[in-house]
Amino acid sequence: MTKKDKKSFNQSLAEWKLFIYNPTTREFLGRTAKSWGLILLFYLVFYGFLAALFSFTMWAMLQTLNDEVPKYRDQIPTPGLMVFPKPVTALEYSFSLSDSSSYEGYVRDLDNFLRSYDLEEQKNLTACPDGALFEQKGPVYSACQFPRHLLKDCSGQKDTEYGYSRGSPCILVKMNRIIGLKPKGQPRITCTPKDERTALITTYPSGGHIDLKYFPYYGKKLHVGYRQPVVAVQASFNLNNTRKEATFDCIIDGSPNLKNKDDRDKFLGRVTFKITVNAYHESETSYNMEESGRHYAK
Repeated sequence: MTKKDKKSFNQSLAEWKLFIYNPTTREFLGRTAKSWGLILLFYLVFYGFLAALFSFTMWAMLQTLNDEVPKYRDQIPTPGLMVFPKPVTALEYSFSLSDSSSYEGYVRDLDNFLRSYDLEEQKNLTACPDGALFEQKGPVYSACQFPRHLLKDCSGQKDTEYGYSRGSPCILVKMNRIIGLKPKGQPRITCTPKDERTALITTYPSGGHIDLKYFPYYGKKLHVGYRQPVVAVQASFNLNNTRKEATFDCIIDGSPNLKNKDDRDKFLGRVTFKITVNAYHESETSYNMEESGRHYAK
């Protein structure tokens, strides 16, 4: 058949109908019912085998895992540090003394976090002896009490606004949990301002000390009720400055097996955050500047 001898539409339609179903050979799409049955049986067996192999592989892998303790933990020898409450922008706290709404979110987050540290919430926990690791063999693991009053001026019990209304805000610093971690020496969190002329630091408990009795940690499922030790950092600024701003560095210190410096990980065992305290809200500052301009214009 040449290019000029084109098939008519009816011929093409008839061929398609014959391809879909041939009543003479009883073929559907070019195959008989037996041929289709063999193909479907092959793929059913083939994919069934793959599904069974995948399921068996997953089951065998899960048998090697412990539901309570991670299998591999040797990649994190030293915990990182976290700050709380969570800042609005990355590791920067900013608020105005004249606008309580600018810091009420911080106060609310601290209230919610420290509520579990109330003695009433820890009445079923253990009053552990100080100064020694609290090692346990299980199968039942006890958690040590961390009384809220250890945070003193940052506990929220005397000052319900955690110093924010006075321009001396409290920030909580805590170590990330690592299962089985056993610090040596006397671990503590040490915080210092980058410029001591602009701000001073007070830490609670005194010296940022973290008692060994809160270690080791045995995991969320085993160590039910565990209270993570925290250190409160309270910043005090120079009262003569209208705008109070400072950057603070906190590191893990006092324990020879916990590092705070690594060329490959600049956040290992340390955290840096910034606090900015404005005397007036931005709108108030603009208003005051406008009023001053009018005064001088007169």
